[in-house]
Amino acid sequence: MSTIFSHFGVDLRYQLNKNKYLLDPEIDRLMSIISTYIDRDTRNCLILQLGLKTGARAQEILNIQKSDLNTYDMSVFIRGLKGSNDREIPLPNLLFTRLQRYTETVDGTKVFNITYDRLYQIWDTYRPVPKKFHSLRHTFAIQLYRKTRDLRLVQVALGHRNITNTMVYADYVYTQDELRKLIL
Repeated sequence: MSTIFSHFGVDLRYQLNKNKYLLDPEIDRLMSIISTYIDRDTRNCLILQLGLKTGARAQEILNIQKSDLNTYDMSVFIRGLKGSNDREIPLPNLLFTRLQRYTETVDGTKVFNITYDRLYQIWDTYRPVPKKFHSLRHTFAIQLYRKTRDLRLVQVALGHRNITNTMVYADYVYTQDELRKLIL
């Protein structure tokens, strides 16, 4: 049972730990890698930035189409997978501009016309530590929850249909913060 939600009778079997998301120094390292290679390897760096800034799953990123970019709101429409909801995520101005500029060089409707396996090769090349690509989704969720303390907002941003799937982030952040207060 989860510590914070156990009195609600919620069973959170999936447990986060530091191996499932990027720590702050690892995020800094990834951003440094991206800034070093963004001009030489734009597509691959954009994929990594989208993972970190949208919390989208690998296949959700690969499914993004040119028409999913909303110039007015500087956002990207993410089609939910695995039973999750579709959502529209605002992007930082520089990321949106680079993404839009990149799409002008791409033929077809898809923004990233690569395979799932190729995405994982890209991740293996650029990742700052040996963690899975999915760690970007967890990193996004933890950062958003820490910034807002709004579980409903994290639920919407991740496309979760059921908030119990999102509670793992609140539980993890709460537990880490409380332990830090008590021990340090």
